[in-house]
Amino acid sequence: MGKGRSGTLAFKQLAGRITGISLPVFGVSWNPPANERDIVRETFVFLEDRRALYNDFDREIEDEVVQSVLAIRAELTSALKRLPETAEAVSSLKAMRAACREYLDGPRRGHRGHWGPFPFSAELGRLRAIFGVHVAYLAVKYGIDLDGELLNIIPVEFRDATYLEG
Repeated sequence: MGKGRSGTLAFKQLAGRITGISLPVFGVSWNPPANERDIVRETFVFLEDRRALYNDFDREIEDEVVQSVLAIRAELTSALKRLPETAEAVSSLKAMRAACREYLDGPRRGHRGHWGPFPFSAELGRLRAIFGVHVAYLAVKYGIDLDGELLNIIPVEFRDATYLEG
């Protein structure tokens, strides 16, 4: 079950914790079209069930992670197909999809399961970090509360008030 993070992080709490990023906050200066918000929320629901994004590294099996990343990439493509080109979410979903491609096409060279100079966990950690930033951005942008294991990929400085206090 990942790092044991549970509970809910309201998008308003998340918005208050993100500093140095200039973005209109849902309900303040921009209200997303309902259809766009629904598509982003559905994508989050899908991502919440993808263990490759949050499971402890020592519990991951490379072939299963690859299959999960392929499924994530397909889901992101599906979401992009349903969104208008001008939707605010498009750039983040494309960045996450590109991260999936980079992971799949990445440093694994030669024989199956050989990661070359980069350990499997480092490449998976990079994928998770990219997703975490974009999920946090989209949650704030579209006014979507985050909960469950998906919280594990949100950068700690965005999700944890004790990090900010210390």
